[in-house]
Amino acid sequence: MQKILSAGLIGLIFGTGIAVSGMANPAKVLNFFDFAGTWDPSLAFVMGGALIVTAIGYFFVLKRPAPVFDKAFHLPTRKDIDTPLLAGSAVFGIGWGISGFCPGGSIPALGLGEPDAMIFVAAMVAGIVLARLARNAMASRSTTQNA
Repeated sequence: MQKILSAGLIGLIFGTGIAVSGMANPAKVLNFFDFAGTWDPSLAFVMGGALIVTAIGYFFVLKRPAPVFDKAFHLPTRKDIDTPLLAGSAVFGIGWGISGFCPGGSIPALGLGEPDAMIFVAAMVAGIVLARLARNAMASRSTTQNA
């Protein structure tokens, strides 16, 4: 129960930060990407602040033998850059640039009653489902060809 409450509290803090910083506002985000027009650099400070807080947090947290509510840390082990990583990054960037929403900002925007966020989240879920189906189909085809 403590693990669920902790995750909920952290999500609430994250969502509040996203909403207060303006990252749940697609117009503000799109202005951040509009270098030739109405460029708004304020989100660079939001992202820079987030990186600083994250770096400090990792510095202290990873000195612990384990997380508070788990037996071990679950950190990425792969360090290579492959096609799925590049394709996923491109899709993320294109979607963020077109819609003004990223997954982290779209969920708090739902709570703010942003109607476009509902469309974005539905499209995001559909994309996740399609990507998993495609990945599973490719994996099963690869397994069948190698057998």
